[in-house]
Amino acid sequence: MTDTGTVIWSELMTTEVEKAKAFYGETLGLGFEVFGDTNPGYWLATFDGRPVWGIMDMTQRPGGPTGWFTYMAVDDVDARVAQALKAGAELCMPVFEVPTVGRIAILQDPTGAIIGWMKPIPRG
Repeated sequence: MTDTGTVIWSELMTTEVEKAKAFYGETLGLGFEVFGDTNPGYWLATFDGRPVWGIMDMTQRPGGPTGWFTYMAVDDVDARVAQALKAGAELCMPVFEVPTVGRIAILQDPTGAIIGWMKPIPRG
């Protein structure tokens, strides 16, 4: 298990997916594959066949952000969210599960920064 507070995943949120794939493919030698049938508009960036970060197509989310988004590992999403709310954070959307990935919360901390907290599903 990854230590709580450790950055464990990043996503590029963009409306220009093909341009991003071309840029990072050319400059970093990354490959790209669609992530599952149930999550349209999401690609995994891969290096040597293993996922290293994701790309989320923001064209279906008008007004959504463009930029990089970070997730930190937590040991218990629900318990940590309860602590965060007491400490002045706001939950941006209900806590949710992504099959094969983990349980996720998207929070706005008291400084205004948006962050994802995730308890990842253990890999075999």
